[in-house]
Amino acid sequence: MMVALAVFSLAALALLRLEGATIRGAGIVDETFLAQTVARNVAIEALTDARPPTIGVTRGVEQNGGRAWTWSREVRPAGGGRVLTIAVSVADPGGATLGRLTVVRAGAGA
Repeated sequence: MMVALAVFSLAALALLRLEGATIRGAGIVDETFLAQTVARNVAIEALTDARPPTIGVTRGVEQNGGRAWTWSREVRPAGGGRVLTIAVSVADPGGATLGRLTVVRAGAGA
């Protein structure tokens, strides 16, 4: 009887540990998804604006999912300035980068 109780308690502890890991994993997936959404939003703004974005680094903060996300957009010329590479990275309030996206668009000379 005691052996059965010991085995059952070990199995219950393992299940509790697994549940905790699953909850943490789901939280990380949720944060990453929101960060990717913010990166997509910033990139789409740069792609759909009538004028090409200025070359260099631009930073900002966007609210999404009830949180403030810090984003950074780096625009670099490519193809002799006819094409612009736009790299967006998004960080959580703690500064950890959770989302990245790189897109290209026509530059001013195109």
